[in-house]
Amino acid sequence: MDNNLSVFLAFGAGLLSFFSPCVLPLIPSWLCVIGGSPMTTTNDNEQRPKPVARTISFVSGFSVVFIILSIILSVTFNLLGSVFKYINIVSGLIVIILGLNIIFNFISILNFEKRFHIKTNGGGIIGAFLLGCAFGAGWTPCIGPVLTSIMFLAAQSGGIPSAVLYLIIFSLGLGLPFILAALFFDRFLKVSAKLRKYMPVIQRISGILLIIIGILIMIGQYQVLSQLAARLQTVSL
Repeated sequence: MDNNLSVFLAFGAGLLSFFSPCVLPLIPSWLCVIGGSPMTTTNDNEQRPKPVARTISFVSGFSVVFIILSIILSVTFNLLGSVFKYINIVSGLIVIILGLNIIFNFISILNFEKRFHIKTNGGGIIGAFLLGCAFGAGWTPCIGPVLTSIMFLAAQSGGIPSAVLYLIIFSLGLGLPFILAALFFDRFLKVSAKLRKYMPVIQRISGILLIIIGILIMIGQYQVLSQLAARLQTVSL
């Protein structure tokens, strides 16, 4: 599969995860916990969370968790190389089911999420990193459908380095909005309030994307996306 297209899909999947209904509404609360206090008040009476450096550490924490998961899955796929055809079918079917569930919400167990209720004053950079690890482990079911599709893509990419790259890009797509939200907290509150009404649309787009990816994985034609990208690039030139 075309590396540029794979990177684009991984980054886009991260963005979709950030804007999911179980992540976006709780970003202000997470930023306040990461900052180490409920809020800090500026001279113009605006409220902002504390340092951005902690948010970067938080993002690094869940990135490490996602990368470790991708390495485990990639190694597993490599060990089962002799049945790779059947792995494609099972992987594609799982992604399709996850995509359908995003749209129709018919598997209630997939809505389960283990949240860590941590009482903390932020704990500095290290505390924020550990909190990010807890986010990655505890909220994986929440962003699981999109994350799973990218992990399957990473596992089939031909090796651990590629798998790590895709999950770094996915984490960047999920983490960059976190950092921007910390930088521009007040503006983020206004924008996120407006975006909430579009969440059902974002969910459907995510579900449709996963269904398409799942079908292509299952029938072993994932490279069709690469061919389509090449044609579009040719037309644009």
